Formats: sequence, C-alpha cells, structure tokens
Amino acid sequence: MKGRIPQPILDSLTDVPMPRGFARPAPAGTLRQGGFAIPRYRCGALVVGSGAAGLRAAVELRRRGVDVMVLTRSWYGGTSACSGSDKQTLHTAALERTGDDFFKVAEALGAGGAMDADTAYVEAVGSVEALAGLKHLGLPLPEDRWGGVLRYQTDHDAAGRATSCGPRTSRLMVRVLAQEATRLGVPGMGETTALRVLAAGAGRGRRASGLVAASPRARTGDNPFGLVLVECAAIVLAGGGPGELYRDSVYPPGCFGVLGLALEAGIEAANLTESQFGIGTTRETFPWNLSGTYVQCLPRLYSADSSGREHAFLASYYRTTQELASNVFRKGYQWPFHAPRTLDYGSSLVDLAIERERRAGRTVWMDFRRNPEGVPGDRPFSLERLDADVSAYLRNNGALQPLPIGRLRAMNPLAIELYARCALDLSRQPLLVGVNNQHMNGGLAVDTWGETSLDGCYAVGEAAGTHGVTRPGGAALVAGQVMAIRCAKHIRARLSREPAFRPAPDRAAIAGLAAELDKSLAAPDGLDPDAVRREIQARMSDGAGFLCTAAGVARALDEARALNGAIAARGIRAAGARRLAESWLWRQMALASEAVLTALDAYIRAGGGSRGARAVCSPQGRHVPQSRLGPLEEFRFVAERPEDRTVQLRVRRDPGSGRFTVRAQPVRPLGSMDGLYFEKNWPAYLTGEIYRSSR
Repeated sequence: MKGRIPQPILDSLTDVPMPRGFARPAPAGTLRQGGFAIPRYRCGALVVGSGAAGLRAAVELRRRGVDVMVLTRSWYGGTSACSGSDKQTLHTAALERTGDDFFKVAEALGAGGAMDADTAYVEAVGSVEALAGLKHLGLPLPEDRWGGVLRYQTDHDAAGRATSCGPRTSRLMVRVLAQEATRLGVPGMGETTALRVLAAGAGRGRRASGLVAASPRARTGDNPFGLVLVECAAIVLAGGGPGELYRDSVYPPGCFGVLGLALEAGIEAANLTESQFGIGTTRETFPWNLSGTYVQCLPRLYSADSSGREHAFLASYYRTTQELASNVFRKGYQWPFHAPRTLDYGSSLVDLAIERERRAGRTVWMDFRRNPEGVPGDRPFSLERLDADVSAYLRNNGALQPLPIGRLRAMNPLAIELYARCALDLSRQPLLVGVNNQHMNGGLAVDTWGETSLDGCYAVGEAAGTHGVTRPGGAALVAGQVMAIRCAKHIRARLSREPAFRPAPDRAAIAGLAAELDKSLAAPDGLDPDAVRREIQARMSDGAGFLCTAAGVARALDEARALNGAIAARGIRAAGARRLAESWLWRQMALASEAVLTALDAYIRAGGGSRGARAVCSPQGRHVPQSRLGPLEEFRFVAERPEDRTVQLRVRRDPGSGRFTVRAQPVRPLGSMDGLYFEKNWPAYLTGEIYRSSR
C-alpha cells in the first residue's frame, strides 16, 4: 500500500463494532401440545442465520414489503462476522479492460466443473446489483480516482476480478446490512437454535410451513425446553456451512451450519464431496486463512520437533531456492490445496510438505522476521532471484524491503493489525500453521432462485451448494448476496400469488421432537456430546480431509453410520435443559458427516479421482508428486475423470428409514438466449412469469 496509512484508518477497517441486536418480536399466541405451552410466532418469511447472506435476504424481503423475521444462534458469531483472510475478497463482474463480459465471468465461475451453468450466469449478472447495493449501504470498496473498483488476482481467477476492503470485508458487509435491517425494523430472535423444519402436504405438494427452535428466553415451567414455533410461508436457510465438521478447521468455534437441519427434513444436497482446504492458523490460537500477502511477502516456513529443534523442511521439496520462494509466493493466489498443483514442483507441494511434518509429530511455523532458507547446494534467498511474475508483483507493489515483515507492512498493513488484536505481534513471533478445512463448496441443492427441493424453503450463502468443484476466490461472498436478492424476489412473487397460505402446525412432528429432547435429558446411557464431537472431527480430518483413500473413506462411512445408529437408539446426553440445544446440534452434525462421507464414498467407488481441494490417494494412481529428494509415493493420486465434471452427486436422507441415497444429476445448461427481445419478454416480467420455479 503506497505511503503510510494513518492508524485511525487501519483501526476503522480492523475493529468493526456491530449495532445492537434486533428488536425481538412478540408471539402471536400459544400452542398447547402434550402439556407444553409453546410461544407461537407468525411471519411471511423466516430467515435462519444472521451472516452476510441472511441479512441481505432479510433486507431485500423487507424492502419488498414482506413480513420477515430473523432467527439466529448468535447475532455476530458466524463466519461472515468472524473469519476471513489477508484480503477477504469479493468477486466483481464485467469490469476487466480486456473485454470481460457476463458469459466469461460465468465460464470462470463454473470452470472447475459440477456447477450448473444457469446458476453461474445468474451469479455473474447479479454480482453487479449485489455489489452496487453494498456500496449504496456504505461498504467501503476501494476505488481509483476515476471511480473504478480496484481489483487483483486471486485463486482460480485469471482475469483479476477480486476486490476487497481488507481482512474484515465480510464483517463490514454484516455491519452495513445489520444497520439497514434495523433501520427497516426487521425483528429477530437471538440465542435461538433451529431444531426442526416443518412441512405441510405430501409428495409434490409438500412445502415448508414453519420451524421449531429452542430459545433460553422462552423457557418456563410449562415450556422447560424453551421451544418456540414459527409459522411462515417461506424459510430461508442462511446459517452457513458445517464448520464444526473437521478438527483441523479455520472456522470460528461454534459454527454448525444448517446442513444437518435440512438433511433431517429430507432436503436434497449437492456436491458434498467438494470443500476447500488451505494453510491457516489454528483454532487454538486465532483461526485465519494465510493467503494473499501473508505468503506473497515471502515469510520463512519451518518446523520444530519435540526438542524445539528447527527444520527448514521446504528445502527438501524444491530444487532451487528460487523455485521454493516463488511457490510460497504463489500460495497467495493459489491458496486452496489443489491436487494438480502438487505436480511439477507447484505451489500445493507446500501443503503436502506441511502435512508430512504434522504426521511426523512436528509443529509448523510461519515467520515474518526471516526470509526463506536456501536449498542445500544452491545460493541463498535473494529478491534478485525470483520468478518473473513474483519479482514483478513485488516491484509493482513497492515490496522490496529486506525482511518479510517489511514487505507485508508495505503491501497490507491491515494483515499485521488483525493478528495484533489477538496479541500476536508478527514482528516478534511466528504463527503456528496447518492445512485446515475452510469452506464447503457443496451444500443444499437449489434452483436459480435459491429454492431447495422442499417447496418454499430456500438456501443462500454457504448453506447453498452452488459452487461446483472450484470457484474463484471471493466468489462465495458475492454468490450469497446474489441468491439472497433472488430468493427475496421469488418469495415476494409467491406471496403475491398465494397470500393465504397458513396450514395447521404439524403437531405430530412437534410431539416427536419434544419426546426426543426429553430422552436426551432422561436417558442415563445417552452419548456424551464432547465424545461425539471428538469422534466426528477426528474421523473427518483423518479419513476425509484434503488427502484421502478409498479404504479410509469407506471405513469412516461405516463408523459414521454406526454413530448415527447409536444416536437414534440412545440419544446424545444433555446436562440440563441449557445444554439441550448443543446436544441437538451435534446430532445434526453427525447427520452432515454421514452425508458427506456417503457422497465421497459413492464418488470414489464409481472411479472418481482427485479434484478441487481433495486428493484421492491410491497405489494405482497415475500421478506422483516429486520432491527434490525423490517421488512422494504415499501421495500418488488418482486423476479426475473429465466426465465427472458434467454431473452433480445429489444426496438425500429418507426421513422414514434414515438412510442416505446418492444419485447423479447432470448439471443444468444455460440454454440459448437468442430469443430474448425487449417487447416479447417484458410481459413475462410484468406478470411474474419469470418467477415460476425452474426446478
């Protein structure tokens, strides 16, 4: 960053205070059920989750006159408000000087495969409206003196369409959206956990009709579990991804997401095989992605054994000091692990090297006080000996200081400020790092309006499985904003057509839920929630992380099924009514774990290979990463099959049997737009025909 930025400006982009919580709605009555008195709330649309996607949906619904309410476990405790990277990015569209257009952006969004082409185009087109709305609300997206948005290149993005407000971009998004939601008078219930989606009807006529949740504020003598019932015509699931699924995770603690909640309701999921993994600091310190300038400043990576002895481990992998340093740099815009980049001494060889150190019982550190160590037999590190792309980047950004901390301060002082808030001074101490789970590209299957397989139930943000195998860095933030706007438009059109929808609450479902909650309190042999957490997270990180095998995934799936069988038979013990919601969340996480493993097992059994951020290792694999000291046979992997890019694996749980099934679904094409003409197509907009379901 050119010139020294005054501290107050750095503080304003790092310390982002949030507005007070939303006004709590008043109940519309009480439901008497089995001796319980349950507060009853009614609204046109219920948004579950209060991150950037959920709040955008709430704002857009209220702007369109919909009676909307927000329900959330924590107002500002999710991934949008608490996580990010060195420059958390937004993905712009139609701004590239070399002739970019929506079709090219859509092509880039879906380039990794398994993404619906119509969804990619919708996200490309909608990104303009989404970002313009955020700017209108006060999001400080950086501009040049002519009003153009400043951009840079990120992972899976050759055109350089990314922009950022710094590490706290998504938190700043949450703030401006929360301010707008409170200005519009959107009510909300905080500290409230969604327990079960309710539906009315059967077969093709089945549709969402409400939700049962638990809130400590609703707990009374005749409502000991604190149950609340929300009756609504539409539900927007915006509670994020299953962050607690992995032990090695960069998610903030307590991010359970809504995948398990939706799967239990029989809602179909897509692309659960696809996640992102990459270098980050650990949950035990401060969970954060170490992408962008954190590695582009060329810090020293080293490991330490149990005696504290340091090892320059990367020098065993790359052939020259220049190759080593240049690939550390490239992790900045090739941050997620990507199996093909482990070949030809690419940047993902860094991830493999870190994982090998972890398996050897060593800790890995990133040190900004020292430059990378030289490869034995080669010359030492020098800024004069770097690959051309690396050298040009550092020179253009004025980052030729002698030490990494100086280069980082020149390019992105906000990256330093962020860790300083957690008492981690990068000029004095290294960071403990690992390869962590960061984002689920899969999620609930949706159409181009964000509607799931359950009529009237929508999914936006990380809850929605819209991304395919890979995506340009930052595209997820914009995708959540685009789908939030689109689902609001669709719900408004639906309520205009059928304003009288209000079925009777599903008393049988509510009674069954109450009985299961009671079992969690009463059963002395219920499973311990902490033991369930450790089992799920260890199994997912060790058996289904960024490196996996067919046998390991199959074994993990058998164990996940056994765990869910035990939960069904014994329940998860809750130490008092206050721990009920937590035990239920681990029940949902166990379902999510089995669903992910079911999809991954089916994919590998059918011959699927390494793609996205996961390598399928096998002695029969054709590709072997090479190191300076020889081939890394333990990481020999199976190549991806091109035909797998044309389908999505859809996973659904049968609510009756509890079994998961998998089916292959061809990706949706975009179709021809040659027949679009203003006069001919305007009536479809005026009459609302464009909002008819595309499922």
